[in-house]
Amino acid sequence: MERIYESMFIIDPRLNDEERETLVERIKEIISERVKGTIQTVNRWGLRKLAYPISHLTEGDYTVLLFKAPPTDLNKLEEFFRVTPQILRWQTFRREDLEKKSQKEEIPAEENKE
Repeated sequence: MERIYESMFIIDPRLNDEERETLVERIKEIISERVKGTIQTVNRWGLRKLAYPISHLTEGDYTVLLFKAPPTDLNKLEEFFRVTPQILRWQTFRREDLEKKSQKEEIPAEENKE
């Protein structure tokens, strides 16, 4: 069963724009190929001030991805984040609120078939 996840990550702002975009595309490929997920939305926030300095940096390039994926392969994405030095911070969490909302929307469609 697929779950809905949201992943936010912060990219090192010292990379140029093209390198940051390439890294975001690489993460999208990992979600599609390794994690076997489907990306629903990509929200690029761009450069923002960090809440606290990370490695003497005060800004970071924020990106938020919303995707569906089976929970069994999610650790492959986390492993990529962990070994990529250009990713300053990341967090991936399950969006149960969106799962419940999508389940409620599916139920009436099934009732109409009967």
